[in-house]
Amino acid sequence: MPVLVASDLDRTLIYSSAALALTMPDARAPRLLCVEVHEARPLSYMTETAAQLLTDLGDTAVFVPTTTRTRKQYQRINLPGPPPKYAICANGGHLLVDGVTDADWHAGVLARLADECAPLAEVHEHLMRSADPAWVRKHRIAEDLFTYLVIERELLPEDWVKELAVWAENRGWTVSLQGRKIYAVPKPLTKSAAVHEIARRTGAELTLAAGDSLLDADLLLAADRGWRPGHGELADAGWAAPQVAVLPERGVLAGERIVREFLKASRTAAPAGD
Repeated sequence: MPVLVASDLDRTLIYSSAALALTMPDARAPRLLCVEVHEARPLSYMTETAAQLLTDLGDTAVFVPTTTRTRKQYQRINLPGPPPKYAICANGGHLLVDGVTDADWHAGVLARLADECAPLAEVHEHLMRSADPAWVRKHRIAEDLFTYLVIERELLPEDWVKELAVWAENRGWTVSLQGRKIYAVPKPLTKSAAVHEIARRTGAELTLAAGDSLLDADLLLAADRGWRPGHGELADAGWAAPQVAVLPERGVLAGERIVREFLKASRTAAPAGD
């Protein structure tokens, strides 16, 4: 039975230059591999060691990139190793099979959202009405599934996100602050539901996961074993669970440690001779 490895991408496996957290002397910094280019500029990185480990992981497990990014944003990423057969985008709203959306899965997601939470238009309107243009740089609707703001973090009022979260909770939505982005996501829109579906299709009996944000909590709880880095929204909240290891590493070195742990656990689980 295959091992399923479902990992968040941004600030878990891949890192922008601002999120690298390279605290060592420059001469001792790890060599980096650019894995995303946007508008002709390098955007996201992992260490070269992590890139090799991820390539090796593709030989021992079913690796599933699991992201809140839209499909278009995900397709900018060029990860090392064989192209993943499965990927999860839009926080579980799209399940990609060989790069193509599974239409039946998406239709099922839309039906759940219609039944279980307030409509996107209501939440987006509230977000626009309550956010101050002084600290909002962009506002976006992603895949007609959820909405987010790009903000000037240092200008964000201390209690604004907490107040938004209370308002959203009563309407079946979750709020997550990640770097310079504030997400409002329907509660039924989860990474874990899509991972369960891939596990069913592949026959996986062991699921490994990693993530750093509130939107990864359900993914980590659904896995048999999980890892979270020493940075991010979950770390800031002191979030923990029995099957989730809390890593001391922060930044891009946390990403390298996570892939190393994935590979070690996958090899341990593989039958002798595989």
